[in-house]
Amino acid sequence: MKTIFSTADVRPRDRFDSWHAAARKYIIDHDSRPACRLTFAAKLCCAALDEMTLVSFECSPMIAAHTSRHVSQTTPDELFVCRELTGSMLIEQSSREVALKAGDVTLVDPRLPYSARFSSDSSLLVLKVPRQRLEARVGRTGHMVARVMSPAHEENGFVSDFLALLPAHVERLGLTASTVSDQALDLLAVALAKMGGVSGPRVSSARFVVLTRLRSAIERQLTNPALDPAAAAAAAGVSVRYANAVLADENTSVARLIQTRRLERCRQALCDFTQAHRSISEIAYCWGFSDMTHFGRRFRAAYGLLPSEYRKVHGPGSMRTSILPAPLR
Repeated sequence: MKTIFSTADVRPRDRFDSWHAAARKYIIDHDSRPACRLTFAAKLCCAALDEMTLVSFECSPMIAAHTSRHVSQTTPDELFVCRELTGSMLIEQSSREVALKAGDVTLVDPRLPYSARFSSDSSLLVLKVPRQRLEARVGRTGHMVARVMSPAHEENGFVSDFLALLPAHVERLGLTASTVSDQALDLLAVALAKMGGVSGPRVSSARFVVLTRLRSAIERQLTNPALDPAAAAAAAGVSVRYANAVLADENTSVARLIQTRRLERCRQALCDFTQAHRSISEIAYCWGFSDMTHFGRRFRAAYGLLPSEYRKVHGPGSMRTSILPAPLR
């Protein structure tokens, strides 16, 4: 993960104010107060994981508050999955207070006020998850926030370990980032549903299995030009009608999901310096497109630029990089 801010690079008298500005920008708007301004130290790192953002930070003891005023001025379409890396912290939200120790995980909703108290050796990992993608799996999350998921309990241990591994690997995932993102959401859905007293994710267990099989089948066959909704559904062992009903929970369909994943693979290839020698048509054909006119039209609809324009702006040799939103599903 890339270090975005460190107080080591700031004069002592300016460290806390500089940290607060960085935290408001990269984490969320809030008020905070350090235990001691003169000795305050902090570090913040960030990375992208498909449509998610991964933030890790360590700081000296302090209190932070995301108040009603902050909530009214921001409209985050995210949920925060918080995993304590070291030390301990207290989070209060929705009249519940949860004490996190190393390995514990909890869910925080930025649309609601909350407060946090960080210990002297606290470091925290925050996975910013698209609200719609998580709630498609578990339903409304209001009753799930500020509840501890201890790694000592079955599925929670796997989720905790999975999250802890992300900072070391997230920037090397490349084309697998989307798959890892989906896996993270699926694991979180199972753990949250169980913690919330639900027998399983919002999608029934059978539908949940079908959803996983569909995504897996599509990823495996993206390079096959013959991959279509019928082939994907057959690989998952269901009808096209049932497959589309399952994917409707995520506001997509088999056909749109296939196209979305192919476009994303092509977009990633156009940005990859190791594939700079490949022509755009070669990349498109390899990821299952057979009509370049159709490919160019779909790519521009998803990303706002033709493939050639996108490579010129964001590809190897360009002077800037950006994280664009995934295409509509």
